[in-house]
Amino acid sequence: MLDAFDMTALAMGGLVALLVGAMLATDYTRFWDHAMKGIGSPTSVTIIVILMVVGMLSQLIKDTNVSSGFVWIADMVGLSGALLTLFTFVAVGLVAMATGSSIGTMFTAFPIFYPAGVLLGADPAFLAGAIVSGAILGDNLAPISDTTIISATNQRFRRKEGSADIGGVVRSRAKYAAIAAVVSAVGFYLFGGTGGSGSFSSEVVGATADPAGLIMLIPVGIMVVVAFVTRDIFKAVTVGLILGSITAVATNLLAPSDIVGATDGAPTGFLVAGVQNMLPTVALVIAVFGIMGVLTGAGVLDRAVTALSTGRLSNTPRGAEIAIGGGITLTTLLFGGVNSASMMTFGPVVDELGARHQLHPYRRSNVMDCFAMGISSVVPGVSAFLLIGAMLTAGHEGVPEVGMTSLFVAVLYPLVLTVVMIVAVLTGWGRRFEGPDGEPVREQPAPVAAAAEVS
Repeated sequence: MLDAFDMTALAMGGLVALLVGAMLATDYTRFWDHAMKGIGSPTSVTIIVILMVVGMLSQLIKDTNVSSGFVWIADMVGLSGALLTLFTFVAVGLVAMATGSSIGTMFTAFPIFYPAGVLLGADPAFLAGAIVSGAILGDNLAPISDTTIISATNQRFRRKEGSADIGGVVRSRAKYAAIAAVVSAVGFYLFGGTGGSGSFSSEVVGATADPAGLIMLIPVGIMVVVAFVTRDIFKAVTVGLILGSITAVATNLLAPSDIVGATDGAPTGFLVAGVQNMLPTVALVIAVFGIMGVLTGAGVLDRAVTALSTGRLSNTPRGAEIAIGGGITLTTLLFGGVNSASMMTFGPVVDELGARHQLHPYRRSNVMDCFAMGISSVVPGVSAFLLIGAMLTAGHEGVPEVGMTSLFVAVLYPLVLTVVMIVAVLTGWGRRFEGPDGEPVREQPAPVAAAAEVS
C-alpha cells in the first residue's frame, strides 16, 4: 500500500490524462501545442532543473547516515521518556531539513527511533507523531525540499523578472515555522512520556548509533547560509556538493567511487542515484504542467482565478489569502496529502489570484506552502503521511502499533502550523506586498497594469 502514493504512479496518471484528454479535444493539434507550452514554460523548466540538482545533494546526506549520529547523541546524554520524544522531534526535523525529504526521512527515522524510544518510556502515539512532525517541519524549511522549490518557483514577480527566490522564501517562512515548532516541542515534552527511564541499550546503539555522520551538518549548514545570503539555490547547492563531497571522503564516510563510479558497466554513486531518485518527481512536474498548459489554453485557469478574485471573499488581500488557504487545503486533500503535487496543481491559481492584490511572491508562497503542509496533509483516511507513519509503527516486537486516528491527534506540528497560518491571514501578520522594485513592502502599492496580467 505504500506505493499508492508513489510519484511515478501519480505521473503516470497525469500523462494518461493528457493522452485521453487529447482524444476528446475538439482540436487535437492545438491541445498538444498548449500542453507543450505548459511543459516548456520557464517555471516548469526551472523546477525540473532545480529538482535534478538538489537530488544529488539529498542523496549525499542520506548516504552519509546523518540520522545515526542523533541516536549516538541521545545515548550519550541518557535521554528517555518525554525528553526522548522531544529530542526525536528536533533530530528528525534536522535530518529532514538536511535531506529535503519528508517521506524519505520517515522511512529512515522510524526503525531507528520508534522501537527503542517506546521501550525507554516514550508514549507510542506521541513518539510516532514527533517523527512525522519532525519530517514535515524539516521539509517545510529545507531550501532543497521539492515542496519549497515548487512553492517558490511557481510564484512570479510582476514588477521584475523571475520567480520568488528560494532563500528569500525560506527566510520569510521561518517565523511561522518557528512558532509552530516551539509550541509543538512543548506539547511533545508535556505528553510524550509514560514514566519510563533508562538509556538506549547497547544492542540498539551498536546497530544504529554512529557519531561520524554528524560532521556532514557542517557543509549542510554552510549551504543553508549561502542560500539565505545569496538567494541563489544553484550557488548554494554547488557549495553543498563540493564541501559535502570533500568532507565525506576526508572522513571516510564515502570512498571516491561512491561519488561517481561504475559497477559491471553501470554508473553508480550518489550523483547518479540522486538524479535517478528525482526522475519520478520530474515526470510528475511534466505531467502537471502539461495539464496546466491545456487548462490555461482553454481558459479554464483564467475563469477559476476570475471566479475566486471577483467573489465577495476575495475583494481584499485578506480575502484572497483565505481563498488561497482554502483552495490549497482542498487540493491537498484531493491528492491524499501529497503536498508537492497539490502545489504544482493549484500554484498557478495562487500566483494569479495573489498578484491581483499585489501580494508579494514570498507571502503567496508561504500561505500556500504552510496550509499545504498543515492539517490537510494529515487527515486520517486520506493522508499519505499518516498511512505510512502508522504502517511503520507495525512489526516491532514488544512495541505497540499506532492507528491513524491516534497518530493524527499526536502529529502536533502540522496542526499547530495551521492555527499559526490562520492567525497570520486573519490579522495580516507577515503580509507583504510587491513594491515597485519587487521588494516586500508593508503597504499595498497603487495598482499597475502588470499586476493584473494573466498569462
